[in-house]
Amino acid sequence: MKKIVVFLVLWSCAIAATAQISTRKYKAHKEVGSQCLMIRVTDGTYRIQFYSPEIVETSFIPEGEQYQKASHAVVMRPELVATRLRATTSTLNWSSKGISVRVQKAPFSISFYYNEKMVLKEKRGYHTKDNLEVLDFAIDADEVLYGGGARALGMNRRGHRLQLYNRAHYGYETHAPLMNYTMPLVMSSKKYALHFDNAPIGYLDLDSKKENTLSYETISGRKTYQLIVGEQWSNIVNNYTTLTGKQPMLPRWALGNFASRFGYHSQREVEETIQRYKTNNIPVDAVILDLYWFGKEIKGTMGNLEVFRDSFPDFEGMVTRLKAKGVKTITITEPFVLSTSKKWKEAVEKGVLATDSTGQAARYDFYFGNTGLIDIYKPAASAWFWDIYKGLANKGVAGIWGDLGEPEVHPNWVQHAAGTADEVHNIYGHDWAKLIAQGYEREFPKVRPFILMRAGYSGSQRFGMVPWSGDVNRTWGGLQSQPEIALQMGMQGLAFMHSDLGGFAGANLDDELYTRWLQYGVFQPIYRPHAQEEVASEPVYRSKTAMAKAKKSIELRYQLLPYNYNLVFENNQTGMPLMRPLFFEYPAAETNTLASSYLWGNDLLVTPIMKSGQQESTVYLPKKTVWFHFITGKRFEGSGFVRVANRPDEIPVFVRAGAFIPKAQLVQSTAAYDANVWNVSYYHDTSVKSSQRRFYNDNGLLKNAFEAGAYEQVQLSSKLGKQGLTIDLKCNKGKQYNYQNKQYNWKLVNWKQRPQAVSFQGKAIPFDWDATTGELTFKVLWNTRKKGRIKIKN
Repeated sequence: MKKIVVFLVLWSCAIAATAQISTRKYKAHKEVGSQCLMIRVTDGTYRIQFYSPEIVETSFIPEGEQYQKASHAVVMRPELVATRLRATTSTLNWSSKGISVRVQKAPFSISFYYNEKMVLKEKRGYHTKDNLEVLDFAIDADEVLYGGGARALGMNRRGHRLQLYNRAHYGYETHAPLMNYTMPLVMSSKKYALHFDNAPIGYLDLDSKKENTLSYETISGRKTYQLIVGEQWSNIVNNYTTLTGKQPMLPRWALGNFASRFGYHSQREVEETIQRYKTNNIPVDAVILDLYWFGKEIKGTMGNLEVFRDSFPDFEGMVTRLKAKGVKTITITEPFVLSTSKKWKEAVEKGVLATDSTGQAARYDFYFGNTGLIDIYKPAASAWFWDIYKGLANKGVAGIWGDLGEPEVHPNWVQHAAGTADEVHNIYGHDWAKLIAQGYEREFPKVRPFILMRAGYSGSQRFGMVPWSGDVNRTWGGLQSQPEIALQMGMQGLAFMHSDLGGFAGANLDDELYTRWLQYGVFQPIYRPHAQEEVASEPVYRSKTAMAKAKKSIELRYQLLPYNYNLVFENNQTGMPLMRPLFFEYPAAETNTLASSYLWGNDLLVTPIMKSGQQESTVYLPKKTVWFHFITGKRFEGSGFVRVANRPDEIPVFVRAGAFIPKAQLVQSTAAYDANVWNVSYYHDTSVKSSQRRFYNDNGLLKNAFEAGAYEQVQLSSKLGKQGLTIDLKCNKGKQYNYQNKQYNWKLVNWKQRPQAVSFQGKAIPFDWDATTGELTFKVLWNTRKKGRIKIKN
């Protein structure tokens, strides 16, 4: 670092910075080690550094400024990348085995190549405009652009100038250009990601003037961006989440059903609600307490952040009783302390709050009352806030809900220890999640925290943040925007983006909407019906018909625990989202902007029903592929868009040929989940000669169980030959995990004729074959210390 600073000082000159790249002149260049190239130009210096052969960072340091090293997003340490610099009188070519940076000296330009193909080129590069600092790039006329965080704009966000300012949009439906969670990140159908590594507010202009220009505009800060590339989308997502951090594994109970509303007024109301779930045999794993756990009224009590004993006289006993029923308790918190709250005086006296220009606690009005905002950037304030969370955890609270973390109202005159409101606004939720995650790491190091928040920044996934899509309207329009939002955020590292199932805003009682939303929820990351209390969000308070349909969806969610938990592990290891756009695997003009059908993991293709009275759905089945209807088992050959009849109890879901889909025995809580008894379906097709899948398992609670060796991973493989089908079973386990005997109840779909014999470990076993359905069923008991082999002889 010292060498770089000295180098910049030696190269400083008195030439004023100019706004036009056409007047920018190359002056000199120098390699600093093998990882960093410095290029001096007339108005500043470029600092270019490889993180890996597929990630390169470029910073422009204007004349008179110094390089700002600190990043809120990046955690990756640069690898030792083999580079080669070739310099001529007119060009520089600095290359790795992946990305090449090519500089034309006159007229000056910088462009980036991957595998000898141009990916991106600076257009004007750095300049200033309308009191904003700008970085702009030339893009191809046919590029589809994604990113910018959570928005409802359609999958292709090109043509929009996106404000980078986290702000709630209450009651949105199909169009929401600005929402709770923005990110300075763009992804392209050309298979690259461009991340602008700077926290202050600004804009992403995705060619709004139709000049084939992509621009980042900011009020201040770093002029730094990372270019991330890869052969496949999976590589790009892995590279980006390696750069900004992988999502820790959630506890298994987070995949279960949540009871939630705005909100439960009393201890009695909470326990009666959970008892209704138990009486109706509807699985449930958590209950979320909104504002009333710390106050009787919506307004005037925010900031109390202690149990309101009038309504929750035995809070600790309630939490213990719920836990005994397999139900976790989650409590809401906000970063606002109202001047009417019990903690206002303490917060002022201890200097916990952000300040005004005179150094006094900043006060202003918003919906909930007259308030101050906790300045989490003050060490004393951070410690004060964490003590509240520690106290809740010691009471048995299992998860934290952080609401209004944009922050919802954040005047630009407010001052924080780390900068002005506009400088920290977009990272406030990010650093709030960090505060909680680090507190758990110190105080409860073996616990996987559950942190539910609606605002954050690039890389917030590494703190275990679980974001949701805000206060969506309880309408069909509100539902229609949800797959897009979740797919986009999954691409950008936030794989657990989900929605308030059933919709949040408005007193709209529509059982069809409600059940279709909950059916979609089976195949989105978190299953959490939540709404304003005028119309119940919980199925146990809905009509008998709606409750029955909701129950069926929730039961399917629990049966899919083995499949879904493996997706959590896969995301932790590779960054791959749980919900995946079809173009990840099947890039085409018709898939590049498609959100109506998507992949849930590798093997399930889902098409939610998004309109009232919809008798048929248009499903995209990629060409030259084979799929099976998840419920009926009917075989489909992919040919693009196909029409399928809708059914009242489920949405269209298809399974990839060659897939193994394990299902758990139905339980009423994940606490009772048994990973040793599965119903395994194999989707047989003669087009699939061999297939292999792995399924991860641990105790669902221990932090870093995989790294500690406290896990098992079951591998299922198939091979189709002239004599029939062979299925091999193998269990790989960590050093801290014991072998388990397993019972697998098998169902082979699309088995056309009665087999001559079925054997396991060389011994014949009984089987059933249904000529009408083409289903072959049998059971095996497997000692996982040994490899298992099933043979089905024609």
